[in-house]
Amino acid sequence: MSEEILPDKMTDKTKTSDADNAALMQQIERTIPPMNIADGGRLLDEAKQIFDSHGIVFFLRQGTCLGAVRDQALIPWDDDLDLGSIIGLHGFNEDHIAPAVEAFRANGCYVEVIPDGLYTSVKIMKYRIRIDWQCYRVVKGTIAHYPGVPFPVSLFTELQKVYFNGGNYAVPSPPEEYLVFKYGPDWVTPKQAGYEKDVLDNMPSGTVPGRAGRFKQFLAVRFAPNKTARLLVLDSAENPVPNAKVLIAGMSQTKTNRMGYAKFYLPGPDEYALAITSNGVEEVLYEEALAPGQQYVYRPDATQSAGRYFVLTQV
Repeated sequence: MSEEILPDKMTDKTKTSDADNAALMQQIERTIPPMNIADGGRLLDEAKQIFDSHGIVFFLRQGTCLGAVRDQALIPWDDDLDLGSIIGLHGFNEDHIAPAVEAFRANGCYVEVIPDGLYTSVKIMKYRIRIDWQCYRVVKGTIAHYPGVPFPVSLFTELQKVYFNGGNYAVPSPPEEYLVFKYGPDWVTPKQAGYEKDVLDNMPSGTVPGRAGRFKQFLAVRFAPNKTARLLVLDSAENPVPNAKVLIAGMSQTKTNRMGYAKFYLPGPDEYALAITSNGVEEVLYEEALAPGQQYVYRPDATQSAGRYFVLTQV
């Protein structure tokens, strides 16, 4: 390494507990404050040092890739750093995850590891900034980017280098094609809000490869309430809205019944993107924490029709 990585201030003498760090990470995830760009660049450099020292090939993805390719800089209103590695490519496998996690912890980071069928999600936090390191599994020639976009693995077999943040970083190749897959053809236009609809509109219809298909979802909704969630859609007067459309990105689309309830399958507790069309008005809720077996309520906001996050309330 070129220089020693110093521990984060919040983890030296005070030794902030894991419970406190978990609460802080959840608060940051829910409130989505923009990162301090200088600290974000410093943390990205530290992550690169750790990955390089462990021989782990990683790439910039989502908003971090967008900023690097389009702006040659981190996006000022972005809230985290998005990195990825693919299990089975570039010499990376499951056994590399645990040593890297311990290295991040030794560097003063708080780390959570969340396994999933399509990927292992490694959430890292330091300087009050999150790194979302997704370790993807290839399913039917694709990897699943949030919120369920199946990317062809061919975009990641030969990574391309870009100069960014004072060093050379890998990005999918060609990066422009990757960004069209994720954000649509208008990815070159900076959007602080509204890009969420572009992402959902650009997604292919149907279920993400590796998730339960329509028939299994139908059976779960009908016979397995512990694998489903319910959503009550209300209008601005707090009245239930029948026949409202509820799209769970990458999963399914359903409608509310005459009492205003929609019921849908969920593979597990996670963050999901939804599109709710109520009384002819669509709103994209790009990040909502949902879990099977739970019930939620949607209320529109006449003053804000885009860019809302974590607005569903749990009953």
